[in-house]
Amino acid sequence: MKLTRKMVLSRAKASELESVRKLNCWGSHLTDISICRSLPSIEVITLSVNNISSLEPVSRCLHLSELYLRKNNISSLGQLFYLKDLPRLKVLWLAENPCCSPDPRHYRMTVLRNLPGLQKLDNQTVTEEELSQALIEGEEITAAPARQASENGHPELSSELSTIDSTVDTEGDLLSDGMEETNKIREQLGMRPLPRDRFSSFSPRASSGRKKRVSVPGSTLPCTQCEDRPMGAPGLPTYPEAGLLAAPPENNILNAVLLLLKELDAKGLDIVQQTVGRRLQALRKSEVPEER
Repeated sequence: MKLTRKMVLSRAKASELESVRKLNCWGSHLTDISICRSLPSIEVITLSVNNISSLEPVSRCLHLSELYLRKNNISSLGQLFYLKDLPRLKVLWLAENPCCSPDPRHYRMTVLRNLPGLQKLDNQTVTEEELSQALIEGEEITAAPARQASENGHPELSSELSTIDSTVDTEGDLLSDGMEETNKIREQLGMRPLPRDRFSSFSPRASSGRKKRVSVPGSTLPCTQCEDRPMGAPGLPTYPEAGLLAAPPENNILNAVLLLLKELDAKGLDIVQQTVGRRLQALRKSEVPEER
C-alpha cells in the first residue's frame, strides 16, 4: 500500500504537507513511502510494523530527529546510506528487520559507525564506548544500495524494469508537449490556461493501467510494474478521468484536443460529435475515386 497525501494529512491532522511535524502510520500495511520526500518539516516518523524496504524517501527529511521502523522488510544495511545526511537524527528503531540478523553485534556496530549522532538505537542508549568500538567493528557504507532485483541476483530483471521506467518517462515528456498545446488552444479561445497540476491525473504514471506482475525466482518480494496500456492498444497511454484513449504521443495537437474534451458538457460534446461526423464524411468522400 502506498502512503498518500490524504493519509498523511488525516493522520497528522494537518492542512498541508509542509506543516507536518509528526506522523504515526504504525501497522498500516505500507510498502511505498515516497510521499516522505514532500515532508520538509517532519521531525518524528513512526512506520513500525509495515512492509517498507527502502529508506530513500526519508533522505530528504532534514529535520527528522526520531525514526521508528521496527518490523519492516529492510533487508540490507546499505539502506543506512539514506540516513547518513540527516543531521538531527537522534533516535532510530530498526530492530526485527531482516538486516538485523544473523549477527546482531555486527548490525549494531555498523549502524553506529554510519550514524554516530544517534543517542538511542532500538530503545537502547548509545554509549561513548560503543561509538569507539563501532569505528573498529562496524562496516562503513559509502554508496547507495543496489536495486532490490540486483540484490536478489537478478540483474537482468533490474535492467528490464529500468527500461520500463525510462519508457514511461519519455511518454510523460511527450504528453507534457500536448499539455502545452492545450493551453495554447485555450488562450486562442479566450480561456485561461490550466495550471500544470490539473493534468496530473492524465500522466502515464497516474493512469489506471492493469498490473503486470513479474515473478522473481527465489525472492519473497515480487516486483509489480504498472503497465500503462489498455488491452488491445499497446503503446498508448490512457486518460481514465475523461474515458479517452490517447493519440500517438507525437501528435501534440490531437492530444491537446483530447484533453480539452474533458472541459465540455453534454451539449458541447454533441456539437463536437456532429462536427466530427460531417468532417469524416467529407474526408471519406474525397478519398473515393471518381467513376470514369
